[in-house]
Amino acid sequence: MTPVRILVMGVSGCGKSRFGAALATATGLVFRDADDLHPEANIAKMARGEPLSDDDRWPWLEACGVALEPGGVLACSALRRAYRNRLRDFAPDLRVIHLAASEAEISGHLQARQGHFMPPALLASQCATLEPPGAEEGALALRAFRPVGQMVAEARNWLKL
Repeated sequence: MTPVRILVMGVSGCGKSRFGAALATATGLVFRDADDLHPEANIAKMARGEPLSDDDRWPWLEACGVALEPGGVLACSALRRAYRNRLRDFAPDLRVIHLAASEAEISGHLQARQGHFMPPALLASQCATLEPPGAEEGALALRAFRPVGQMVAEARNWLKL
């Protein structure tokens, strides 16, 4: 059996990194955070409150695809279907978990978050960009901000891990 490759996606502040790391730990998979793969220019742009363009995102998504190894979990916004399809160029077997919550819930989380380059002011542009995965993508939608153990159990059941 080919080792699974999992994408944990959603807008900034929905808990992708926390959940992705917990899922990787629970399943013995390797965790990677796409935030660590952004070039400095992207980080500086977001820190200034400027949303990334597709031209900014394509090279970053390529780095994410390369980093998405078999037996791995990647936390990455992957907001548009085209972005997820680009990741599938590297991982055709990609399993997608979408963490979803209301904009108000996510905003509250972002307001409390310390030390991250993504300012809360960019949440509206992320929500406007988001194309939630539909049934044709075979993704699992998980409600964010619940106990992480409960979320991991649901994901493991869905993934059969």
